[in-house]
Amino acid sequence: MKKGKSPEGKLSGPSKHSRRRFLQVAGLGAAATVASPQVSRAQTATWKFQSTWPNRDIFHEFCNDFAKRVNDMSGGRLKLDVLASGAVVPAFQLQDAVHAGILDGGHGVSGYWYGKNKAFSLFGTPPSFGWNANSFLGWMNYGGGYELYNELLRTLKINVVGFLTGPMPNQPLGWFKNPITTPDQIRGLKYRTIGLSADLNQELGAAVTILAGGEIVPALERGVIDGAEFNNPSSDLVLGFPDVAKNYMLKSYHQASETFEVIFNKTKFDTLPAELKAIVKHAAEAASADMSWKALDRYSKDLEALKARGVNIQSTPDVVMKAQLDAWNKVIEKLSSDPFFKKVIDSQKAWVQRTYAYERANEPSRDVAYDHFFKTT
Repeated sequence: MKKGKSPEGKLSGPSKHSRRRFLQVAGLGAAATVASPQVSRAQTATWKFQSTWPNRDIFHEFCNDFAKRVNDMSGGRLKLDVLASGAVVPAFQLQDAVHAGILDGGHGVSGYWYGKNKAFSLFGTPPSFGWNANSFLGWMNYGGGYELYNELLRTLKINVVGFLTGPMPNQPLGWFKNPITTPDQIRGLKYRTIGLSADLNQELGAAVTILAGGEIVPALERGVIDGAEFNNPSSDLVLGFPDVAKNYMLKSYHQASETFEVIFNKTKFDTLPAELKAIVKHAAEAASADMSWKALDRYSKDLEALKARGVNIQSTPDVVMKAQLDAWNKVIEKLSSDPFFKKVIDSQKAWVQRTYAYERANEPSRDVAYDHFFKTT
């Protein structure tokens, strides 16, 4: 008689229980294989990820917010090691460094690559057609924007993958030694801006200087420029604008729909498993929403802080903004001689014409409601 067999030839004792246990475990394994996706467990990767912003700027904080989402959602399998502007390369060299693999990725704005092709500015600082930055991101995702953006990268053979994120509130006209009350005051003004806003202000007669964020206040202090815009009350406060100018002009059509751009070296990004690529994409979307909420909180508080510093805060007059819109017409007409530029402009206009028509018909006036509850005079 062989061990483990009863006289009837059936399994018994430890052998019988071992086989039953094996079958149970095998069955559970098969069920787990069917129920669970095949998730890659590649070795942890740490990528050098530089922003184009000074370390104290809220924009660098937004960069860290995005990176934290990637790091957390990936369980540490992809870690973005965030560096401030200039840690490896100056701000305006970020795209070249990512393209070459000197950096693995970075956080900036597409208008910074305006010098390579002005169409880059259409993917971050487009003309003011009556849309805001959230509507712009709608066009990117549902109006064909990403297809055109990727076409531009392929055409110029730029080895990066990009994601647009972070809808910025409308940007102020900026900081000036004297208030801007008429379009004539812009003529001959030495003014800092970036992207297509440079063409716009040149059309208005300004002498435009393009500077990275950390270089603006020193230039304004030395008189190299007479006025400048950067972006928002929080950034402007920490960069030191109220130390060198006291007139802060809110409202403008020069950059009404800007967003951030997150880029990665394409060769390296393509090596990621599908789930990590998805995490990067969804982290950009999640950070986009959170940034909107944080900006509303911080910008409103810091505007009050600027008032407390004795800054003269006023709205840009309608006559100046009407001159901006007229200048936009001329800029668009000139640059639309390039077929790709025109293709993007036509796509953006079609999106705004359709979607804002809906918003105008559907949204009640916020001013009426606000005045009803808060207006005291």
